[in-house]
Amino acid sequence: MEYVYAALILNESDEEINEDNVTAVLEAAGVDVEESRVKALVAALEDVDIEEAVDTAAAAPAPAAGGGAVEAADDGDEADEEEAADDGDDDEEDAADDGDDDEEASGEGLGNLFG
Repeated sequence: MEYVYAALILNESDEEINEDNVTAVLEAAGVDVEESRVKALVAALEDVDIEEAVDTAAAAPAPAAGGGAVEAADDGDEADEEEAADDGDDDEEDAADDGDDDEEASGEGLGNLFG
């Protein structure tokens, strides 16, 4: 996580996010720097508009405490199932023929318990 924080610090201070700058920030913070992780971070952020990503993340609603986390997990499972069905995945169709275990495995039974 400290690698991402280093990139955010560089972005906020209008410095270029490159291997040398990320390494310098991490070393200043006392982090034992792994060169491969720095390279991976810089490569991953190459075409990313960090300001836009931060704004998008800040605008996303946080899940409510309590049951909201369960509902969010259920929604994700259903979305994954829909994507798999759209892809025409034969393994998904084979699993559907197995019987009652599918409902429990997909989390639908758990979702019904919490409404």
